[in-house]
Amino acid sequence: MPHRPTALMIGPHTVEDWLALDPPVDGSIVELIYGYLHVTPAPSGERQNIATNLVVLVKNALRTAERNDLYAVTAVNVRISTTWRTALIPDVVILTRKPTGVYFDPADLALAVEVWSPGNKLAERETKMAGYATAGVPFVWTIDQPDDLRALPTLTAYRLEHDQYIAENTLKAAGPVTITASPIPITLDLAELDA
Repeated sequence: MPHRPTALMIGPHTVEDWLALDPPVDGSIVELIYGYLHVTPAPSGERQNIATNLVVLVKNALRTAERNDLYAVTAVNVRISTTWRTALIPDVVILTRKPTGVYFDPADLALAVEVWSPGNKLAERETKMAGYATAGVPFVWTIDQPDDLRALPTLTAYRLEHDQYIAENTLKAAGPVTITASPIPITLDLAELDA
């Protein structure tokens, strides 16, 4: 995992500025990365479908494991770092506290999930992963949507070790697979994510 550049230029916006923004009326997503506002279009139907299906599957797994102390939700504000002026909106999270309030601290996250669109730039992906690692989020999953919408997405599950993420599980084909890079082992089938 690449580290932040040592001569990083921090932008003018703070996490407090970001929290004070009115939600965009067009459904776009505004994240704060190193003091700069990054606006992306509203998530595609495919991306929302994957995130919604994932929340249902994770909630069912948490219920089966009788983990009433963990909560799976979509698209919450996460205050990654005040110093580095970074705040993100992962597509899905597992929280360690009840989902109340406008934002969550990284300590509230047991897992963050980013659903990458084919157009997500490598620099954006690396920056977000570095932000989660710096904040100490123990598990991150990334889901790559294929260019060919008839193909299944790829899910990679990472575990934080020594301040960097190590890929522990990768799902590329249909069929149940148990993900161990998670607060609890969760069995998923990519075909159900893309249903």
